[in-house]
Formats: sequence, structure tokens, C-alpha cells
Amino acid sequence: MQHSDSLITATAPTNRILSIDLLRGVAVLGILIMNIQSFSMITAAYINPMAYGDFTGINKWVWIISHMIAAEKFMSIFSMLFGAGVLLLYSRVKEKGGHPAIIHYRRNFWLLVFGLIHAYLIWYGDILVAYSLCAFLVYLFRNLKPGALVGIGAAFFIVPMLLYLFFGSTVQYWPEESYNQNLQSWMPSAEKVMTEVTAYQGSYLQQMGQRIPSAIFMQTFLFFMQTFWRVVAMMLLGMALFKWKILTGDKSRSFYTRMVFMGLLIGYAVVGFGVHKNFEAEWLMDYSMFIGSQFNYIGSVAVALGYVGIVMLISKSICCRGFKRIFTAVGKMAFTNYILMSVIASFIFYGHGFGLFGQVERWQQAILVVLIWVIILIISPIWLKYNRFGPLEWLWRVLTYWKRQGVKVSKH
Repeated sequence: MQHSDSLITATAPTNRILSIDLLRGVAVLGILIMNIQSFSMITAAYINPMAYGDFTGINKWVWIISHMIAAEKFMSIFSMLFGAGVLLLYSRVKEKGGHPAIIHYRRNFWLLVFGLIHAYLIWYGDILVAYSLCAFLVYLFRNLKPGALVGIGAAFFIVPMLLYLFFGSTVQYWPEESYNQNLQSWMPSAEKVMTEVTAYQGSYLQQMGQRIPSAIFMQTFLFFMQTFWRVVAMMLLGMALFKWKILTGDKSRSFYTRMVFMGLLIGYAVVGFGVHKNFEAEWLMDYSMFIGSQFNYIGSVAVALGYVGIVMLISKSICCRGFKRIFTAVGKMAFTNYILMSVIASFIFYGHGFGLFGQVERWQQAILVVLIWVIILIISPIWLKYNRFGPLEWLWRVLTYWKRQGVKVSKH
């Protein structure tokens, strides 16, 4: 008997794949290591550490370590998990006699709405808009074999590399006006820096003057230059890893150990070499913005796979029960926690809160990351002790399935 889509219910908490929730919990916390720079410093400082603030001593080492361990690594894992989630949703809706395509596109339409609200009202660095748009396309590849998914993903992945290598090798031929405009985004003038700092330290309406153009830039130019291609590639890779049963912890310990060793060895070597070359080039835009950025672009994928291996080993282990319980709770509430981190950070740094934008050095940012982690690690398991879903997860499910979802954990 065919069920109406309105009768298809969300995945029960007891049917979830815990290794995926655990990995998602690690990933959502990890992305804050890099995102904190975007919350607390001018836009240019995210891609060019020389653009703003002290970059000597402990601040320099905090940047190097955070870049090595976090830049694009946890976001890659998050994208892989999103790809795996497409397959999970498809199979579970199909099993229940529903229409997977309707559920998938409705689900991602609402994610797009959430992402737009997040980007324009809270923080321009939102990734949910990109995920929703990429998921519209990725769904079409769901039935391909893992090898084909990896191959197509590699084709997507290489597009930004070709674009950046082209721009990097032709920069000397650019018109002067184009070069100077690009330089302003890499190393903004004192006047431009002051404008951004003043805006984010100001009232909520003053912030909008900076937030809206930045969000539009991310969702248009940057999306088509890099984000779209990389996110699609990582989602397709995640689909392949799920079909190979790598993300579900079904492989042997020796398999995951090799994955960790090879991923981290190769990845850190490539990323570290890139850091060395950028310092050697003194972070000049002509090199570091284009060719110099490709070492981390490539190496981050290997590091991310190494991290996946580590989490799968922890998932398979009989120890670390407390760690797994807490981080799995964080992963089950990943959507809520992602937005919550933005709300907390924007209140710390923007003018409607403490207004510390532009005043917090990198080593202090690292302390704030840990403090925000502690908040999330405490509240997530407490919330799920009494509720089946995080608040935003619950709302997203209601909108996706057009059916009210049970909130409270049933008592036996």
C-alpha cells in the first residue's frame, strides 16, 4: 500500500547511524576553529592573515595550527556527511513507500530558506545556502556506483584549481584597475578596514550595510568560483564513502588505521608545504591568493579523510563511552548547534552584543572557541535527554514531512 508523503515520518532516534552522528558532532565543532576568525575580524583576514591584527608570536602560531588542522577540513567532512545523508533519506523514504524526490527537494528548499535567514540576518559566512543548492544537483547522482561518484566528484573538484591556476599565472597581464580592486579584497586600505570594523561594532542596522553585500558576494561570485564545485565534489565523495560502508564504521580497524596514517601524512605534508611557500612569498596577493591557496585546497581533503578514520576507530572502540555519548548528541543537533554558534559569536563580536569585533587577537579567539564548545557539549546531551530532536531539527522535519513530529522522549 502506497503511503502519502505527509504520513512519512522522520528517522526515529533509535534508528540513526551513531558513527555518522559522532562524525557530524566532531565536524560541527571543528568548523568553529576557522569561522571564529570571520566572526571576529575583517573579511580579508580569513584568507590573508597579514590583512589585519597582530601576526607575530603566539598569534602567528595559533593561525598556523588552526590552518593546518581546521581550514576546509571539517567543512569537507560536513559536506561528505551531507552527501551520505542524501542517500540515507532516499533509502528510508523509499522503504516507507513515500516519494524520495519530493521529500528531498522540499527538505532542501527549507534548508535554503534557513540558510538565507542565517546569512542575511545573523552571519554572512553561512554554508547552508550552498549545501541546499548543491543538494538539488547531487540527488541526480544517487544511483551511481561509488567509483563513478568519485570520478565525477574529482571532475568537479578540479574546476576551481584550474580557475585559480589560470588567474595566478596571468595576474601580471591584468588591467591595473582590476588588479587594484582585487588587491583591496586581499589587503584592504585603512579606510576600508575602519568602515567594516565600525559597521560591525555598530547597531544591528549598521551591520546590515556590511553583512548583505558580503552574503551576496559569497552566494554569487565565490559560489560559482569555488564553493559550488568543491561542495558538490565532497558530497559525491561522501556518497561513495557511504556506499563503501566507510562512514558507517563497518570496515576493519586496520583499514581505518591505514586511512588515518595515509590521510594525515599526505594531507599535512601538502598543507604544511603550502604554508611554507606562502610565508616565503610574504603573503603577496599575486601568489598567495591563487596558486598559494591550492595546497590547502588539495591537502585538506586528505586530512579530512584522516579525521574520518580517527572518528570511525573511536566509534568502533569499546572505550570512550562518555566521549561518544556527548559528541553523538552534538551531532544529532548539528543544525541547531551550527546556528547557535553563530548566535553566540555574533553576540560576542557585533554591536548588538558586546561589540568586540576587531579587538580580539587570535590566541584569545582560540579561548572563545573552547568556551563555546563547552556550552554546546553541555547543553546538547541535556536537551536530548528530554527531547527527541534539537529545536531546529524538529522544525526542519515538520516542514519537510508536513507532519507534526513528536518532541518529548517517551518514558518507559
